[in-house]
Amino acid sequence: MRPFSLLIKPASGDCNLQCNYCFYTRKCALFPDTARHRMTTEVLERTIASYMATSQPTYSFGWQGGEPTLMGLDFYRHAVALQQRFGSRGALVANGFQTNATLLDDAFASFLAAYNFLVGVSLDGPADLHDQYRRHAAGRGSHADVMRGIDCLRRAKVEFNILILVSAANVGHARTVYRNLTDQGLLFHQYIPCVEMQADGSPAPYTITASDWGQFLCDLFDVWHPADARRVSIRNFDAILAKLVDGQDAVCTMARNCCQYVVVEHNGNVYPCDFFVEPELLLGNVIRDDWPGMSASPVYREFGARKARWHPACDDCEFVTLCQGDCLKHRVPAGSPTVSCSHLCAGWKQFFAHTLPRFHQLAGQIRAQRRAVVLPRGAPSVAVGRNAPCPCGSGRKFKQCCGR
Repeated sequence: MRPFSLLIKPASGDCNLQCNYCFYTRKCALFPDTARHRMTTEVLERTIASYMATSQPTYSFGWQGGEPTLMGLDFYRHAVALQQRFGSRGALVANGFQTNATLLDDAFASFLAAYNFLVGVSLDGPADLHDQYRRHAAGRGSHADVMRGIDCLRRAKVEFNILILVSAANVGHARTVYRNLTDQGLLFHQYIPCVEMQADGSPAPYTITASDWGQFLCDLFDVWHPADARRVSIRNFDAILAKLVDGQDAVCTMARNCCQYVVVEHNGNVYPCDFFVEPELLLGNVIRDDWPGMSASPVYREFGARKARWHPACDDCEFVTLCQGDCLKHRVPAGSPTVSCSHLCAGWKQFFAHTLPRFHQLAGQIRAQRRAVVLPRGAPSVAVGRNAPCPCGSGRKFKQCCGR
């Protein structure tokens, strides 16, 4: 059984916000028996115990929603206690937590810091852009509440990054979004394209076009490189460098197969991807099924194999090793089990053509810096911790520099 991680939806698609573009709140329709969706203690214990009984290099738990803070702090205290209970000595456990941050307080933030949760905060830029789609049920914008949550994380010294959904609201404002974040000392970013289709197959009003996406990425790269390339971590760009330097698929969209992780819904149902939580893709349930059986499921294997069934034109594309036909969600029609082309294809081509020579230069610099690192005589072969200063002298942490 190949290594895999868990993306857990303990409150399903329930959320205290009603963001116009959210795709996951609609998943609550799969569970019509109750209006309030919460993971039970039985499902939580079975999920953690069974997963930690498998052999993994790192036991990776991603807590997401909907909004995972709706579960309350005691739920996560119990989760950590179960990880400690069922983990063997020396087992590596990683917890990620994706949140809109509006319900965070100092106690929650202190817990996240104490157990080294890596937190992702959804923030789409300055208030006038963020609040266009990210609103409370009553229509009030959420930007001020998000910033209060970020203040809690900062006081507790939690490691966190910013997830920016690039929608029709902010796609023409790459430089503004970037500067707004970096001017506030928010230096870890991930940009996600908003691609949502309506029932008739047409793009939703907040969906971006391929040319929008391509121009956004080009503008983002130009404001980031070269001045901020060693100061600001943009996961989209880090992943390209990881591919060029180490041949590593740092994000699932750059892999040839989609069997990277599984989703565990609040009731224990397991699916191959949170973009594809659909009845026909149900792999099993943690209460009644085991991980080897679900991993070997023909449904899971067939889903994973769809990634390599890209459009015939991709075979002749110079960028296919980086794009891999793009995320299944972005293919038209979405997730098609047959050959299909990405809605964002032209944008990716525009971006790679504009930036790839400079990415190769950065990759060459990283290789050179690695070769220049000389360990002290008698030092262990792994002498640099991920959070230690990088030996290349850049002043950044090793994980943000040569270690990425």
